[in-house]
Amino acid sequence: MAAVSITVNGKAVTGDVDPRTLLVQFLRENLRLTGTHVGCDTSQCGCCIVHLDGIAVKSCTVLALQADGGNVLTIEGLAKPDGPLHPMQEAFRENHGLQCGFCTPGMVMTAVDMVHRLGNELDEKTIRHELDGNLCRCTGYHNIVKAIAAGAKAMKGYQQPA
Repeated sequence: MAAVSITVNGKAVTGDVDPRTLLVQFLRENLRLTGTHVGCDTSQCGCCIVHLDGIAVKSCTVLALQADGGNVLTIEGLAKPDGPLHPMQEAFRENHGLQCGFCTPGMVMTAVDMVHRLGNELDEKTIRHELDGNLCRCTGYHNIVKAIAAGAKAMKGYQQPA
């Protein structure tokens, strides 16, 4: 077993893990943060995307020990538990950017990363290109793309809660 210390959603957490433990397993099994989903076991679907030190990563491809000392943001930490939804989450709700909801956490985390990297004015072609690696088995992506464009605009001037 190896000790791991990570800041997750603004809170310092520690744990003893098998060195082979994936970040997604640590989040789900050790911390009970089940919003980060495992959808494919092959790193193809994007359901497990979280932000590690401000960068979107597929948490099924990162060992928990690789995140040691890092800062992880999951879908649960995007908005305060007692506060309003994050603008991107609200845009997904308003624009019907989900059906079953299984891919939604990964889509939202990808979308927030997209805005941080590319800005608030995203066109359809850019959004579709950036969603490569995120699979939705229910929708035709039309409303997801619409939601991301709306969420990107709504994030203008938005400050992530601490």
